[in-house]
Amino acid sequence: MSGLELIISSICNATFCEVVYDNPITEILLSEHKKELLQIAEDLNGKQLKIGTYDQVDMAAAFLPTVYKYQQFVDFSTILDNGVWMMMLQRPKESAAGSGLLAPFEIQVWYLILAAVLSYGPCITLLTYLRSKVVKDGERNISLSPSFWFVYGALLKQGTTLAPEANTTRILFTTWWLFIILLSAFYTANLTAFLTLSKFTLDVEYPEDLYKKNYRWVAPEGSTVQYVINDADENLNFLSKMVANGRAEFRSVNADRQFLPYVTGGAVLVKEQTAIDHLMFEDYLKKTKDKVPEVKRCTYVVAPNPFMEKLRGFAYPKKSKLKLLFDPVLTYLLQSGIVTYLETRDLPSTKICPLDLQSKDRKLRNSDLSMTYMLMGVGLATAIAVFGGEMIIRYYVRIKIRTNRSEKTKTVKSSKHRRFRIQDDSHPPPYDSLFGHNSRYKMNGHSTTKIVNGREYWVVGTVSGDTRLIPVRTPSAFLYQRDK
Repeated sequence: MSGLELIISSICNATFCEVVYDNPITEILLSEHKKELLQIAEDLNGKQLKIGTYDQVDMAAAFLPTVYKYQQFVDFSTILDNGVWMMMLQRPKESAAGSGLLAPFEIQVWYLILAAVLSYGPCITLLTYLRSKVVKDGERNISLSPSFWFVYGALLKQGTTLAPEANTTRILFTTWWLFIILLSAFYTANLTAFLTLSKFTLDVEYPEDLYKKNYRWVAPEGSTVQYVINDADENLNFLSKMVANGRAEFRSVNADRQFLPYVTGGAVLVKEQTAIDHLMFEDYLKKTKDKVPEVKRCTYVVAPNPFMEKLRGFAYPKKSKLKLLFDPVLTYLLQSGIVTYLETRDLPSTKICPLDLQSKDRKLRNSDLSMTYMLMGVGLATAIAVFGGEMIIRYYVRIKIRTNRSEKTKTVKSSKHRRFRIQDDSHPPPYDSLFGHNSRYKMNGHSTTKIVNGREYWVVGTVSGDTRLIPVRTPSAFLYQRDK
């Protein structure tokens, strides 16, 4: 209260010692009003004024909010400052914006991505089915299972064995690939920014968050906060429900430090900004003297948005002549910046324990990788569940499941009961089928080679009269090895 004492002292010196009226220009401008003020000063000179804070005596020398209902009982002085009430809480370990792999996108974006992944596969199946019915070009529709695995594989930037020939199906595939490319680019960029440059956010930023998220909070008993909460005409009256159900309480303490155990226990402290700044600064100095490491000194943080704002000033009895005498002096003190200076003179010029500590060494924590562990667990659980389902179907339902989906050939029986193999055109043929005993190509002494893009190829003719380029025995030719 030393700042308030200096303000009162300045008022007394300016009024009783007549410092304000020793200027010749002022004496010319003041006439009857000056005489009235001088008469009031003479009447008060030598008297002892009873000055209190909240009890209405001769003068309330405290920063009282100029609430409308108070004005029917007292006269307020000129406005001294704009009182701001803030919310102080314990600094959380991680940002409320999220952590780990889910942080770059909002939850609505993840829902839309999941909807796209689940719906695009059936869309491919439906559109290719309609095309196969309308356009009779021999291309069959893509069933649901390959469509789903294409969508899932492309999401993880994997290739596919599907080789559509129709332009419609190719456009469908290209559209999904473009979507994945852009999505991956945005996700990678935002994830990098989040892990390095993201701003720390709190779960409580507005008074509404206290009510919506059911946070416990505490405020001084008999304070302006209690009056505003209990006033049905105030916007914050909805918080009175939290007082009724025990989630909010008003406490009377001897020192502000007695509120810290409540904050450490998870409650939110609602108090004037100047008082909170002094409380946090004192706590920071105490931890510094106790040689607490720098990274652990800022254990409290203030919400970025105010709880409420009220204009504040001194208060006089109704129709008191003191208002005429003191208000001009208070105006001079306010305009000269003395009031603001005295409020913050014991505080540092920099912000105390800001929301973003600007840490230069951002190391990944377990919380950042928690989604990775979760994906591994879900993947293993899903694989076990699918394996169990396959065993149940195989041994109890007696449905034969094809176990080798990568089989390249099918064995059929001809009309002459001869068995032969039908090659799968989606894979390269075995190399020995090209140049071996049962070659599909005509190899003779007139076969020539050709260099294409720096590689050597045989120019051979097929039995149907076409010309093909077959790679010479280079590393790429091993792709044509018979694998079975």
